[in-house]
Order: sequence, then C-alpha cells, then structure tokens
Amino acid sequence: MDVIDLADITPVTTELVGGKAAGLAALIAAGERVPAGFCLTTGAYRSGAVPERAVLAAYERLGGGPVAVRSSATAEDSPGASSAGQQDTVLDVRGRNALLAAIRQCWASLDSERAVAYRAGQGQETGDEAMAVVVQRMIVPTAAGVMFTANPLTGTRTETVVDAVPGLGTGVVDGTMDTDHYVLPGRGPLPWRRDHGCLSPDQLHELRATARRVQRALGSPQDIEFAYDAEGTLWLLQSRAITTLFPLPPGTDPVQDDAVQDDPRVYLEVGHMQGLRRPVTPMGVSVLRATTRRWLHLFGVDDAVVDTVLVDIGGRLFLDITGVVRSPRLRSGVPAMAQVYGPAVARGLRRVLEDPRYGPRPPRRGQRVFSPGATARLLLAVVPASLLGALRALARPAAARERAFRGLEQVRRQRWAAPADTASRIRSAAHLQDATMTGPMLRSLPPLWAALLAQGVAERLLHGILRPGELNATLRGMPHNVTTQMDLQLWSVAGSARAHRDLLLGTAPDELAARFLRGELPEFGLTAFLEEYGLRGSAEVDVGSPRWADDPTPVLAALSGYLQVTDPGQAPPARFARAADEAEAALVDLVGRARRTRPLRARLAGALLRRSRELAGLRELPKFLWLTPLAQVRGQLLTAGAELTERGLLEQAEDIMFLTLDEALDAAHGTDSRSLVTRRRREHDREVRRRQVPGLLLSDGTNPQALPDDTAAEHGPDVLVGQPAATGVATGPARIVQHPSEARLRPGDILVAPTTDPGWTPLFLTLGGLITETGSTIAHGPTVAREYGIPAVICVPDATTRLVEGQTVTIDGASGVIRLHPTEPVTGHGAGR
Repeated sequence: MDVIDLADITPVTTELVGGKAAGLAALIAAGERVPAGFCLTTGAYRSGAVPERAVLAAYERLGGGPVAVRSSATAEDSPGASSAGQQDTVLDVRGRNALLAAIRQCWASLDSERAVAYRAGQGQETGDEAMAVVVQRMIVPTAAGVMFTANPLTGTRTETVVDAVPGLGTGVVDGTMDTDHYVLPGRGPLPWRRDHGCLSPDQLHELRATARRVQRALGSPQDIEFAYDAEGTLWLLQSRAITTLFPLPPGTDPVQDDAVQDDPRVYLEVGHMQGLRRPVTPMGVSVLRATTRRWLHLFGVDDAVVDTVLVDIGGRLFLDITGVVRSPRLRSGVPAMAQVYGPAVARGLRRVLEDPRYGPRPPRRGQRVFSPGATARLLLAVVPASLLGALRALARPAAARERAFRGLEQVRRQRWAAPADTASRIRSAAHLQDATMTGPMLRSLPPLWAALLAQGVAERLLHGILRPGELNATLRGMPHNVTTQMDLQLWSVAGSARAHRDLLLGTAPDELAARFLRGELPEFGLTAFLEEYGLRGSAEVDVGSPRWADDPTPVLAALSGYLQVTDPGQAPPARFARAADEAEAALVDLVGRARRTRPLRARLAGALLRRSRELAGLRELPKFLWLTPLAQVRGQLLTAGAELTERGLLEQAEDIMFLTLDEALDAAHGTDSRSLVTRRRREHDREVRRRQVPGLLLSDGTNPQALPDDTAAEHGPDVLVGQPAATGVATGPARIVQHPSEARLRPGDILVAPTTDPGWTPLFLTLGGLITETGSTIAHGPTVAREYGIPAVICVPDATTRLVEGQTVTIDGASGVIRLHPTEPVTGHGAGR
C-alpha cells in the first residue's frame, strides 16, 4: 500500500504512515476538522522511488490546486520525541511536478544534519527510520499559530498557551515573527474583555474548548497547529504529544478529572538528597517503600501512609507536603525548612504559601500521618535515647566513634542464609535491611546529631561575629569520614597504577572496566579496593543501580584524573591536610575575635566546634553501614532474576529491577513479565534523558520554580547564583558531567553536575570546585567537598545547560555566586517544525 487517505488510517497502520499522519488521523477519528488529504506511506520511501501514478491520482481526487506537503517520519511526533522542525514541510505546492519534487525534498530531509543530530540526542537508534509524506489541501488562513494544551514553560496542565500571527502560521513555528501570545486559564473568564491581537475573544474561547477536547481524546497534553480561514472556520493542521513536560503525580490529571482542581497538592523532590537525580528503578522505589513502611510501623505509624506521602513521579522520589503547607500550626515554618533545599525551592514554596488554594485547612479524616498516640510513642521511643546518645557522644567523642565503627564491622561480618526458592528469595530480600536499620544504623546516628547540635549552638553563640561561610570553613579536613578514607585509598591505588599510566590514560574507562572484569588488566590494587568498596556507586540507594563491583568504569575514570596530578602540593593527601590546617586556623581566628567582646561565649563556642570536628566526620557512616545489607538485597534479587530468566519469564536477570517486589513475586509464581519490563525500560530510558527535574511540583503539573523570577536580573547575565556549600574561591574550566562514568577531568577543573553522592566523590580529589543543580549543605557531596577544601555552590538551576563545556568560571563558595568569563559564541542553526 503506497497511498492511503488520512481518514482511513488506523492505529495499526502507524508504522506505515509515521507520527504526523497518525496524529492527523487521530484528530479525524475524534471528530475534529482537518483538511482533507492523503499519505504516501513508508513503503514507497523504502522502495526508493515515488509511485507517481498513485500519488497524482490521489492529488486529482483532492481536486488539484495548492497543497501542503509535510514530512511524517516513523520517529516523528512520538510520545518520547516530537522531532519538531527536524524534517521538511513545503507549503502552497501547485502542480504535479512541484508535488513530486516536494515529496522528494521531504524524503531527503530525513537524513539532514539536524535530523540525524536530533535523533542521536534523543537516544534513538539509527538505521530503521523511514519517511511517509502527508499531502493536504492548503488552507489560506487569516490567522494561524500553535496552541499547547498545557503550559510548556511552567508545566501547568490547566492552562492553554496560544501563539498566533495574521496569515500563515510559519512565522510562529520558525520564530521569524513577533506573535500574539495568550495564556488561557483552564476555566472561567478570559483575562481580556475585548479583541486582543489577531484572535477574537470568541476564537480564544473556541481554541480553549478545542484544546481540552483534543487532549481528552488523545490522552495526553498536545502541541496543536491551527488556522482560521476567511470564513472564520477553525482547522487543525497537526497534533502531537508535548514531550518535554514532567509527568504528573499519579491520579492527579486535572483535565481528565475536574475534581482534581478542587483538591490541589504540593510535592517536594527529596531523592536528590541521596544523589538520585536520574530516575529510580521500579524495584528501587519498591524496596525503599518497603523499608520505610517497616521503619515507621515500629513507631506506630500506619505503613499505608508511605504510599500516599512518598510518591514516585517519573521515577523520582517526592514527598507530598500538602498537609504541612496547609497546617495552621506548621505552615509558618515551611520557608525556614525549605532553605536546606536551596533558594529556588524556598522561593517556590513562598509562592505556594501565597496561593489561596493552599491556605490553612485542618486535615480531613484519614489524612493524618501521625495519630496522637503514634506521635507520643514516636517521641518516647526516639527522643530520650537520641538525646542521651548525643550527650554521651559530646562527652566522650572517641568512645562514640569506636562504638559506631564497631557497629559497621558487626554488619560487614554478618552472613545471610540463601533462601531455597525464587519466591522465598524475593520475600527475604524485602527484609534483609530490617535488623541493620533498626539496630546498628540507628545507634550510629547520635554522634552525628551531637555534631549538628554542637554546630548549631556554636552558631548561636557567635551570632553577629560570624562572617558568611566562616562556620563552614571550620569544617574542612574533617577526620573519621569513611567516604574520605575511601577516596584517599583510591589515591593509593593510583600510586601503584603509575607503572601502567600510558595504558590507563590512553584507553577509555569503559574499555578498561571491561578488561578488568575479564581479568585482562594488570593488577595494581584495584581488586582489593573493590572488595572493600565495590558495593558503592552512583545513586547507590537504588538497588537497581549498578555498583562499582558490577561496573568499575567510574572508578577507572577517577583514576585517570589522579594520574594527571604532577604537583605534589595538589596531591589529595596534601590537599586534605592543608584543608585541616585551614580549618584550625579559621577556628582560632574566629574564637580569637569573639573573645574580645564575649570571652565566655567564645570559649564555649570553640569547645563545641572542636567537639563537632571530632564527630561530624561520622556523617557518612550510617549510609555506608546501610549499603552492606542493600548490596545483599541487590544480590538476592539478581539471583532471583536469573532464575526467572531461565524459566522464560524475563529476558535477563537485570530485568527484575523493572518490577516491584509484588510483581517479582507474581513472576516467581509464573507470570510472564517480559512485556511489562519492556514498557518500563522504555519509560525509564526516556526519563534518564531528562535533564531538568523540578524540586517542587504541584498536582496540576506546575513547577513553581519555573514561574517568572523578578530577582533573576539583579545579578546580570554573567552571574549565576546558588546556595553556598563549601567556602573558598576557585577559577577554572567548567566540565559538565551527567554521570561519574563519563568524567574526563583534569586537576583544577570545575565539576558541573546535576547532583552528587558518595559515588561521585573520588572525582573530588583533583577538582578546583564543584557546582550542582540540586543538593543540600548537609548532603553527602557538599560535606565531602568541605572536607577537601573544595569551593562548592549547589542548587544552581539548569547549571548543566546554562554553562558551556570548557567555559572559564569563578565560583565563590561563601556567597554562592558564580561569575562567567567571556567565552567563544556557540553557533548553530534552527529549523521550522
């Protein structure tokens, strides 16, 4: 079949007609007004010759005359990628020869430089693409444009955004004309009482109703091209899914369910606190939820609450904080609470508090997370023991450290029995963490609380004397940190590896990792390092994320950076020792200044800060302790996955990570889960490519951080501002890294990353500075940065896209200011839709 009428296209023929034609057919099936036309299928493209007789016969059936000839590639207008402007459209085509030439032009555009680059950027496989071509009767518009059924900038699903121009809509899609811009509320009156631009109020009402109708029919927010002809008739010329929107929270689509708008909710992204910037696997979410349920159940909290409070949105972990925001008693403390998540989140939460939809409201029946009895049990169970443990740690820090490290050794020596069958293995995996988290891990926390308490009290005592970033300066070079010890151990491995320097620097880290796993790499201490630290990795609290033992590419990438350090003064041990000396000097100077006016307070503050230095290095210990049973969970699940693969229920062992615990049990009992895993992997891969994740999200899809910021212009175009995380000033080239395995860093580089966790910290040893898009001053990455004396600025919105690879920047870790130095302009070319 070479030619098919648009009205005859069905979902099963999508591969023949491509995405654009399929979208037009869906509009026709939904009863919308679409210009008549036909589609030249991909079969003709694959044959390499235009079937002229069939095309011209279809053209005659249209009545001849002017037509629009539009590309409709198989990968175009798909749920995962719009391909907007990547292939050609030819308008006002007249005559047979011109039609045939326009078809060949559309075919050729599939292999244009921009189209090939776009597909590569979207992670689409090359080689199977094919091009169909849509031919439609040409509409001569008096006004035309594009409407989005959701706001593409803020994500708000209840707004329709329209851009229109008089005449042809090409001025909108190719960006060559100033447009009339309209943001239409989801319901209620429009914000204009008279004609505004090229569209009348009646036309805007019609467009809003059409947008809502089309979105409901097609099942997702749409990007729609439209035109009004001379008679004022509305025509829809194209509709495709908006692929850039962050997913909605489950069950909160305000377009499909009007009632959702009457109970709006607010969600805070918390996964980044553990370095979970990429999507968590379904099994990772399931294991974290199971652990949290049992943890809260110990304190009398209904474990079902976890499913409503800890929400998986696009594979990221969010907390539903609506109850706190609406609480008459708690809402006043929300801005202070939000500061730890960075200035952008805090600013967004202030906007939420000003929104009357989130005004004070007592919780309805069944919405309380803690019952009064459960709260009392929680306080009685936790507070006295924690307070006593913290006071003991302050009194005898060395003994507290010894107890904490004894707990670590106890966990690492523990042996787990192997269950007898697949189902038992999966059930066992769900409980392997219980004893550790409620025993040694819980007992390892009081020394950390003691350190934080000491810092907090010292900060109060020195109020009015402390300078910006000065308290952080006293926390450099912190001893007793398991992550620091790990990184310095890797530096020792690098010393042994210098005999193989040419091999390690001349071979890509992923190839080195493959050779190591095959036993083909010379031995220089990496095996022993991985025996102790192979359970670590990026996003390591996700059991579905590979560990260094599975894939040592990030470790070898870090080693290549270490081998480029030639200045002994820049060697990590020297830098760490220097950071400790600088912290001591900062502490002495601070206490000395305070003693002039507040001698007693100065003495007490100095003693507390020294106690904090003895204990705060344990910051990384609880998580490191947790990783041992978590590695056992991963191992049990992978073994179960291998058994399910042998039974033909999965394709490979790792597929079990794309099921939940309950779904894995179903598979163990005979459910074929391969199609489910395929769909989940596709969704996961699409989310992996997402570069921007909102720190705050409303149930209508709004990202409050994306709303216009009146303060953004205060610092000028050459300045970015984030949250100070580690004091110091550094200048160097920006190196944008999305994952530690991709890092190619030289000493003095400024690492720019979406987030960091302990799996990133081996890269820190040679850095000049650190910039991240998310984080918290108390999170793992900034903590380690302070200990190495590396300036760090965190919570810098869109840093990985706003900075240019290799661009020289200066970061000030005390003020949170990043200054951009002049750089060569980046050139490129644009395209229409």
